[in-house]
Amino acid sequence: MTDSTYASHPVDSERMPWIPMGRPGLAFKPLRFFRDGSGWMYLFRLEPGTLIPRHRHVGESHAFNISGRRQLLDTGEVIGPGTYVYEPSGNVDSWQVVGDEPLVLHITVKGGIEYLGDDGQVLKRVSPAERLETYRRWCQEHGVEALATIE
Repeated sequence: MTDSTYASHPVDSERMPWIPMGRPGLAFKPLRFFRDGSGWMYLFRLEPGTLIPRHRHVGESHAFNISGRRQLLDTGEVIGPGTYVYEPSGNVDSWQVVGDEPLVLHITVKGGIEYLGDDGQVLKRVSPAERLETYRRWCQEHGVEALATIE
């Protein structure tokens, strides 16, 4: 008898389509949503030149660069494949995809994300529940099986 407490939950991301995230140049493949609503894990794909505007992380964020490059606009640092970036809760940053190839990141987001205006005002909030709803709605509208885990 297998104890489900210790059961593995593989997600075959190769079977998942890239799901558009609103603006052109952004797509994601969700891997896991935390059952308590505290965050999500996903593959994030951005086309060359795509800008991620100034935003604040409500909780911590962990990003591992799989392919492509991005430039952190606040420091000028270029992050390439194999680099891990930790962003603590409250971190504010913006970045842009540089080079000729798409950027693919593996990201874990705790809490949500707040997009900020030039004056620091919150223009838009993205919560884990909203990201999960976006995923479920897209799968339903396109007749695609939802493969991400909710644990």
